Amino acid sequence: MEKLTILHTNDLHSHLENWPKIRRYLDSRRRALQDISGVLTVDLGDFVDRWHPLTEATNGKANIRLMNEAHYDVATIGNNEGIGNSKVELNHLYDEADFQVLLANLYDPKTLQAPDWCQPYTIRETNAGTKVGLIAMTAPFPLTYGPNGWDIRQPMELLPAMVSRLRKQVDVLVLMSHLGLSADLRIAQDLPQLDVIIGSHTHHLLPEGRVENGVLLAAAGKFGQHIGEVQLLLDEEHRLVKREAHTVETASLPAFAEDEEEINGYLAEGHRLLQAQQVAQLPFTLERNLASEHSLIRETLVALKERGQTEAAVLNTGLFLTELPAGVVDQDQLHECLPHPMHLIRVTLKGRDMYRLVLEMEKNRFFLRQFPVYGMGFRGKIFGEIVYSGIEYDPINRRVLWQGKDLEPEKDYTLTTVDHFMFVPFFPTIEIMGDNEFLFPEFIRSVLGHYLAGHYPRVSKQGIMENRR
Repeated sequence: MEKLTILHTNDLHSHLENWPKIRRYLDSRRRALQDISGVLTVDLGDFVDRWHPLTEATNGKANIRLMNEAHYDVATIGNNEGIGNSKVELNHLYDEADFQVLLANLYDPKTLQAPDWCQPYTIRETNAGTKVGLIAMTAPFPLTYGPNGWDIRQPMELLPAMVSRLRKQVDVLVLMSHLGLSADLRIAQDLPQLDVIIGSHTHHLLPEGRVENGVLLAAAGKFGQHIGEVQLLLDEEHRLVKREAHTVETASLPAFAEDEEEINGYLAEGHRLLQAQQVAQLPFTLERNLASEHSLIRETLVALKERGQTEAAVLNTGLFLTELPAGVVDQDQLHECLPHPMHLIRVTLKGRDMYRLVLEMEKNRFFLRQFPVYGMGFRGKIFGEIVYSGIEYDPINRRVLWQGKDLEPEKDYTLTTVDHFMFVPFFPTIEIMGDNEFLFPEFIRSVLGHYLAGHYPRVSKQGIMENRR
């Protein structure tokens, strides 16, 4: 009998507070197993997340160096790698990777080819001669991948043919899925030729795995809180006779005295690198207080209108986690203030639909004021107050004014906001009736940074303005 073990992680999201334990466990398990069985170490994507200052400062390359230290064999990408980076950044993210990157459903629309840094699948052969096929798919978000310069395909457009072809070449067939649990369950029903689906994206945890239509599903939750293991037993003819999965809770692993210093070191290095990138010089503090003469959100609304080239913009106060003090503003302050991986969207609606959108916002205003929001790119605590620029609402007469004038029902109106407004369920008119354009590649903090650099340039000791638009 041959034993094959697949160690797997997923959706770490740059939660490096768990990394020292994870690295030690992966290393020790690999060394313990490699003499008695085959072993593969894989990551299912979203290892990179720009909320962490070191990830932000290095465009994710620090994360890849950490993965090299853990000796991963294979990895795929999640939406944080695919959409959280510009096309240029993603094309160079894995330049220094010591592991193989797999991804079968991402293409360059200009060349109609997969990017150079990945392969759709791989076949690994164990010391005992067992051939293991691995295919990787990531969550398809055409609305955001498209404007970022990619052609993302639906998994089931490609997967059946790939499975049919590879099944004849391998003894074990594994899907590395960054698609989510519901997609994994459907795939297991449609493609029982797969032996294992290792899942991610929806942060689901399967402590003992799950068998669906004869396919073993495995998943290890989120943020590095668990590490997964799939154990496969094969006979002398390389036929799979037993398979099981389990997870290990990271908190249960031994901590070393130097772990905290290492974890804090990642944060300190990220802050240091970002602080070195000076952006602007403010003559006054931009405050979170809406009533302030120098309101941060109102200044940001102007920045959105400039970037989107629109007459109106909408944001929520919960996006802003800190103020920006008077003096030199650097990238670290912008990152602390707006850590969200949110892009801007330009929303065009007929006047009648713009009226409906504003009424949706007014209807939800009091509910959202203290409403906690999780996921969908939001890195704050509560949604907060909705704030308009270029739009006014008259609650007594239920009138919506655009630049001080009543909306015309058949006229087109365009505003700029963050993509989060389309993803949350509170403003359905945006997705249902809007002609929506995603503005890539900048995040909202980058848009604000460019605006501040242009309007409040840094001044050298000689009194020379150092950055102009």
